[in-house]
Order: sequence, then structure tokens, then C-alpha cells
Amino acid sequence: MRFNIKHEIRGRIRIHIFQKRMTYQQADILQYYLENTDGVITANVYDKTCDATISYKGDRKELLRKLQCFRYENVKVPTAVLDSSGRELNEQYKEKLVNKVIFHYARKFMLPMPFSAIYTGVVSAKYIWKGLKTLWQRKIEVPVLDATAISVSMIRGDFGTAGSVMFLLGVGELLEEWTHKKSVGDLARTMSLNVGKVWLRTEDEQEVLTDADVIKPGDCVVVHMGNVIPFDGTVLEGEAMVNQASLTGESVPVRRVSGNTVYAGTVVEEGEVVFTVSSVGGSSRYEKIAAMIEDTEKLKSGLESKAEHLADRLVPYTLGGTGLVYLLTRNATKALAVLMVDFSCALKLAMPISVLSAIREANRYKITVKGGKFLEAVAEADTIVFDKTGTLTKAKPTVAKVISFGRHSEDEMLRLAACMEEHFPHSMAKAVVNAAKQKGLDHEEMHSKVEYIVAHGISTFVNDHKTVIGSSHFVFEDEKCKIPQGMEEKFEQIPEEYSHLYLAIDGELAAVICIEDPLREEAPEVIRRLKDAGFTKVVMMTGDSERTAAAVAKRVGVDEYYSEVLPGDKARFVDKEKAAGRKVVMLGDGINDSPALSAADAGIAVSEGAQIAREVADITIGIDDLYSLLALKYISDELMKRIRCNYRTIVGFNTGLIILGVAGILQPTTSALLHNTSTLLIGMRSMKNLLPE
Repeated sequence: MRFNIKHEIRGRIRIHIFQKRMTYQQADILQYYLENTDGVITANVYDKTCDATISYKGDRKELLRKLQCFRYENVKVPTAVLDSSGRELNEQYKEKLVNKVIFHYARKFMLPMPFSAIYTGVVSAKYIWKGLKTLWQRKIEVPVLDATAISVSMIRGDFGTAGSVMFLLGVGELLEEWTHKKSVGDLARTMSLNVGKVWLRTEDEQEVLTDADVIKPGDCVVVHMGNVIPFDGTVLEGEAMVNQASLTGESVPVRRVSGNTVYAGTVVEEGEVVFTVSSVGGSSRYEKIAAMIEDTEKLKSGLESKAEHLADRLVPYTLGGTGLVYLLTRNATKALAVLMVDFSCALKLAMPISVLSAIREANRYKITVKGGKFLEAVAEADTIVFDKTGTLTKAKPTVAKVISFGRHSEDEMLRLAACMEEHFPHSMAKAVVNAAKQKGLDHEEMHSKVEYIVAHGISTFVNDHKTVIGSSHFVFEDEKCKIPQGMEEKFEQIPEEYSHLYLAIDGELAAVICIEDPLREEAPEVIRRLKDAGFTKVVMMTGDSERTAAAVAKRVGVDEYYSEVLPGDKARFVDKEKAAGRKVVMLGDGINDSPALSAADAGIAVSEGAQIAREVADITIGIDDLYSLLALKYISDELMKRIRCNYRTIVGFNTGLIILGVAGILQPTTSALLHNTSTLLIGMRSMKNLLPE
């Protein structure tokens, strides 16, 4: 790609691409490429000017080299990303807004009064009909108020006021619809699947790791416990409990057996299934998520729901106040001043826009939030619980050494461990698989059906020999494995600074795999700043030994830590804290964290973690550092401040307008103009970013 640098400061660069015209699709492809380039923090592509701004960390020369290597045709973009892009939507709504403003003022100044009055009467029919329908349903809500204000203005012959009210209402509706669609679209896209590899069942009953792109309808795909179901399909064999919360909102997993339908994006919590693929496109998944986000009231924050309900409850009081002022003053102008000003429009417009804009802003930091309710929970939380591995420590641990305790070589033990671990998504499992791959230790499937015991380990048979791998508790206590005779001293000398995976064959320890799990450099500072931001209790929970847990807890500065915990222990701790009246946030990345993530007021998953954790969690952090957790906290806090500020501004300003109108200082036309203008200004202010650039 040919480009020049238009502007540059440390960590941020703006480039201009040399091409005559950039299509929406090209802009989306470049955006996808930049966002998935190592070192890029955020990126924005502007199709009209053929420009792009990139915030980055790391080597500038490497970034420029990757930009030079970019070719549209060489980038494989998931179909759902292109099909559901919000770029064209933005342009459509900008055009609608500009056209609406131009048409309104052109009609106002150029159309003769009689024709303008006829036009106003025709347009008003929509609002009056909406108000009548609301009354027919025995509700006195915002449409009734709008219809009354427009009708009274027209009866009095004040077509200018009626037209202005409808224009401002129309602009408000357009802005709300635009922001809502864009925010829902952004959220649904980030929740859409980006599956790279799947296990394909071949005709000779072998499982082969295959690119998801080559899968076609009719293929048989195997999904093991803890993995996401990548496509829609029908179960061929096996039995599993499937978590469908990401599509249906159900918290209880459903049983799926032969003949049942399974859906892309749901997760196998227990068991294993082989299913026949019926659809490989991502659009159905996107549509289901978008529908769930739009329809699910429970995802709204408490303040947002309260404001919307208050808006409708205030309508009868506004109508009653109008009637009372007329009875007391016998002055229709003063009564109309009350009618033209109501609290409900601004409350109903500003609050949802504030929340949806905050969700959209969180996406800029690669944070996916499934609803305003969870931003409110983060803002109010006083307890935060961290899983250690993959959260406080690096998401990509590495194998430091393999210690063999039998006749097998270290490489052979690593090959065997990788063969077992590759089926299960956990950061330590990935470390084993990657270490084997780096050494070129490729393997055919050597084992029979693998059984995964959550938070413990894996059990299978290899060449008729029972083979287990997992934690010390699982291998030595549950499976009763022994250390080979004469190897006790060697076992005692295993380095303590590493996390350990124990591999045993036929009840005897065969190898110990030492995993280097380095602490994130930013962890101590992030925890200190979280405490400054309002968290009064910071807790670390881990399955590691007491000695390892104590060392990490001291370095990062948590208030409490718990070692050798099981999944149920984490969930019980969260429930205990909630029972004590505390709001709890849980941060984790593994299959074993999913019960606690579900139990917390806001469950946060790390994007590099297990797919089940990401699906169960309410929020997903997509950047490989903990500073994004601070961004989430600050966005949540600022959102709550904005909602409260909007509430005070709306009530104060509109109350002032009513008082001035009743006093005869403001005419109804002026009151309506000021009220609607303030509503739009508050709505537009609610769309602004909460955090500075």
C-alpha cells in the first residue's frame, strides 16, 4: 500500500492512502487489518478522505513495514464483519440529518404560508395518530403529550410552533435511532465469532484440526467441553450441556443429544458432541445477538430504566399542570407554556444515548459490554476478585522445562502432553501445545476419548495405558498416582518458582512440566489505581499452592488471597460477598472461572481465555494488559456521573422554563424552542466520549 504521513506525534500517526476513492468495504478491510495488527491500540479509517489514524505502542518501523505490506485482496476478513459493518449506516444517517435540516428551513422561509400550514397538518397526523393509539391502550405516556402540544398549537393557528416542535422531535428521533443502531451493531459485531480452527471428523473417524474457512454444510465437526460451537447444525452423536446465554439470555445450560439443533456461539459446558453443519455464515449469529440486545430489558442499567419509567410517569402531571394553570389564570398562552415543556422527551432521549455511547466508547478500548446494567455494576462495585493465571499473570505462559521421571524422553513426554492438552482451551494448555509445536513434535491422535475434569486435569488411555495430566491434587490425591521409586529426591528439587503440570502413566509419575507464568508488569500499579478508584477489597484466587499464591499476592498488593481453590470455591466466595451486601466484580479467563463469572454482579473475561468464560461473562477485555480494566472503571464511573448530571440539568432547566412561561415572561413558541433545543443539546452531549482522547 502506498501512503504518506500527514501528521505524527509519539504513539500516534495519521496517514493518507494514495487511491482515488475508498469504498466502504475497503475501509472495513483496512480497519480490520489495523485492529488485528500487533502493537496497534486503536485505529480509525476515513473512507471519504482515504485517511487513517493509528494509535500504537512498540516499534514504529515495524508498524510502517506492515502498512507497506498491506493489500486489500490478501486480508481474510470474517464475513460477519463486512456484512454487518456500521460504516454505511453512519453515512446514511448523516445524510438523513443534513437533508432534514435543509428541508425544514427551506420550507420555513421559501414555502408560502398556506402551503406550509397544509404540510404541517399532513405531517402532524403521524404524531396525533401515535398519541391516540397510546390513549386507546389506556396509557398516558410521551406520545400523548407530543400529540396534545402539536394539536393545541394547530387549533390556535400557530403552525410555526407546531412545525418547530415536530422538526425537533424528528431530529431527536433520528439521533436516537442512529446512535441506537450503531451502538447495537458495534456490540453485536464484537460479540460475533472469529473462529480460526475447528475439529473436523473425517470419513475414517479421525479428528483433524482444520481451518474454519474450509468447512461447508454437511461436514461433521467435533466440539469438546469448554469450547464454542462454531456453526449452526444438528447433533449427530454425543451428549452435552450447552450454555446458550449469549443468544437467549438463559443462564441454565440445556441438554443436547442426537437430533437436537445447536447454534453458533453457544458453548459446551459439559460433555462432547459431534454435529452436522447446516450453516457456515455468520449473519444468523449476528442477527440473533442484535435482536437479543435490542429486546432484553434486563440489560438496562437501573438509572436508565428509572429515567425511562419516570419520563412516562411525569406525563399525567404535565397534562394536569396545563389544565390547572388554565383554570387558575384563564390564559391559554400560559397554559400552553406548561404543555410545550415536559421532562419526558429529554429523559427518554438522553439516558439511553448516554449508555449506548458508553458501550460504544468501551469498544474503542476493545472492551465488549453486554448491557448498561453491567457498567452500572462496575461503577458501584466495592469488591473485585482476580483469578491469577492468565489475568494477573501473562495470558501466554510458556514451558520452561520438562522433567522426566521414567524411561521416556522429555520430548516424548511433551509430545504426549500436547496431544492431550490441545483439545482444551486454557492458557497453560496452550503453553504446552505451543512448546511442542516449536520443537516440531507433531503427532497423530494417540489416545482414546479424553475426559476433562474441570479445574483438575485430563484423563485418557494411550495404547491401553491410563494416562492423566493435571494438578498435584488431581494426580496424587484423586488418581492416587505414586512417585517412581528412587525419584523422591529429584521430585523435591522441582523449582518452586514455576507452575507445574503433572503427567502420570499407569498410576506412576512420568513427567513434570514446569510452566513459566510471569506476572504482568502493570498488575501492581493497576491494583493500586483500582483501590484509588473506589474498590475497598481486592482479592486473588488461584489453584496454585499456598507458597506460590503468597508470593504473587505480596508482589501485586491484593488485600486477600486464597490458594488451591476449586471453581465452586470461587463462586461461593462471590455469593458470600454479595450476601454481605457488597457489589462484586470477578475477573477470570478459564473454564473453571465460569461459575464465579456468572455469580458476580459483573463478570469480566480476558479475551485470550477460554471461550466459555468469554460467553458467560458480562464484559470481555480484549487488550493484553490490565490498563483496559482501568478504562472500564473510569468509563463506568463517568457514565453514572453523566446520567445524574443529565437528570439534574433536565429537571432544573425545564422547571425554569415552566415557571417563566406561567409568569408570562416566555411565550409558548419560545418555551418549545428552548425546551427542544436543550433536549437535542443534552442528547448530543450524551454522545460525546466520556474519557479524553
